[in-house]
Amino acid sequence: MAQRWETLPDDEDLDDAPDLIDCEDGDGDDAAWDDEDSGLQQEARCLFCERIFPSPEEVFHHCQDQHRFNIREFVSTYGLDFYGYIKFINFVRSTNCTVDSLQNISRPKPWDKDDFFKPVIEDDMLLQYDVEDMACDGSGAQDANAEPSMHRRLMEAESRAQAAEARLANALQELQKTRQLAQDFVMNADVRCGSSSAGAIADLDESEDCAYFSSYGHFSIHEEMLKDAVRTESYRILWKISFYPKTGGFCVSVICSVVLDVGCGTGILSMFAAKAGAKKVIGVDQSEILYQAMDIVRLNKLEDTISLIKGRIEEIDLPVEKVDIIISEWMGYFLLFESMLDSVIYAKDKYLAPGGAVFPQICGLSVLVALCDPERHAGKLAFWDDVYGFNMSCMKKAVLPEAVVEVVKPDAVVSRPFIIKDIDCQMTATKDLDFSSDFSLSITKDGMCTGLAGYFDAFFQKGCHTPVSFSTGPACAKTHWKQTVFLLEKPTDVKAGDLLSGKIVVRKNRKDPRSLLVTLSLNSVTQTYTLQ
Repeated sequence: MAQRWETLPDDEDLDDAPDLIDCEDGDGDDAAWDDEDSGLQQEARCLFCERIFPSPEEVFHHCQDQHRFNIREFVSTYGLDFYGYIKFINFVRSTNCTVDSLQNISRPKPWDKDDFFKPVIEDDMLLQYDVEDMACDGSGAQDANAEPSMHRRLMEAESRAQAAEARLANALQELQKTRQLAQDFVMNADVRCGSSSAGAIADLDESEDCAYFSSYGHFSIHEEMLKDAVRTESYRILWKISFYPKTGGFCVSVICSVVLDVGCGTGILSMFAAKAGAKKVIGVDQSEILYQAMDIVRLNKLEDTISLIKGRIEEIDLPVEKVDIIISEWMGYFLLFESMLDSVIYAKDKYLAPGGAVFPQICGLSVLVALCDPERHAGKLAFWDDVYGFNMSCMKKAVLPEAVVEVVKPDAVVSRPFIIKDIDCQMTATKDLDFSSDFSLSITKDGMCTGLAGYFDAFFQKGCHTPVSFSTGPACAKTHWKQTVFLLEKPTDVKAGDLLSGKIVVRKNRKDPRSLLVTLSLNSVTQTYTLQ
């Protein structure tokens, strides 16, 4: 128990103060303090003069005997409730009105203003007196066995407040559940009757897909991709060393081949193919960048080999029936974001000749790994607890479902990678791109798992004399794809040797088929994330 003392009003009275008593030992000392405390009372001042009394009751008796003012009758006459009584006391004290002026009060009553809620005298004992106590007996004295009505009222008010808080908490929980259900419904609702995720991209009309292609009309995004040496060099090396006849076995040869470049952008992959000896290269792109690609092709004197067509591969007709090779850099964040693989599959099904090849051939959406990065987690979520002194924690529910595309520090990875799906571009169909997978992450070191990260590996294999591949993982050279991070609302402790098991569901957002919905189930908690 802590020590207690009273502060005396004046410094010169300190000599009269009782010795400080340590109340840690025994009940007797506490009782001694209770006895002393019970004798310490504040003083009450008269309403109409400067006289001081030890209690409100004595003030009321004094007012009646000396000033001929019966406050009990006055309260009854004017029907003053608890709040009216408080305003009346402050009105009298602030205006210094006389008893005579109170005999003929006009309406509205002059103290019926909220200004009179402010005490004139600090800790005014008259304000602490409950007017209901005046009705206890004729003298204004309260029955000693009766519970003070003010205390009862405060207790009832506190009980009502607690009940209201509980109802509010329940209502907020129900609101959050309803909001989540509505969000899930909207995200999974088809944007057109009869559409399916398998044909969602092909079903989009130009007005619905214009935003996607408009984004690729800006030069900066192409600059970023061209400067991505891992990406661009892999395609360049593919054309330079991989395609030529191989003794004793089948090999795709670029020589005299017809090559289709799906989503050609600035035309870099088309020009690699032309330089490698392709007979004909057809580049297709719907974005405005195609006009710059035409200039680039002419500047490099490749217009006799390369033909560029503006439009969606699903809507145009090629000048040839079949092509030997389809090349595309279709990969998005978390591999499948933007759903451009749908267009490559459409082109393969319609235009690829028997024995032809699609590059890249294999992509491994490997790769889930567990992350331990408490600082990054706090920066994304705990940040909202105090934003320049304001509590914005309600934002966490909106921030958490947004997958984060960022560079993951290699030392933040605390598990071995787990391949959740391999995609063979030669064989896959669009219906295969919505999928689910169980996973088990083998933990490699102790820590706190704050999230999971996903990335992909790409392999150029079929018919290649020298296979080419690259990875977008945290331990490899940085690419513009970075990694995709799914933060956990509640991080979980992990130890080396543990298996962190869960389930992942990846599907198109049917309201916007270019975006993805990723649902992770881990430790009995399910959270849906969006990439958009």
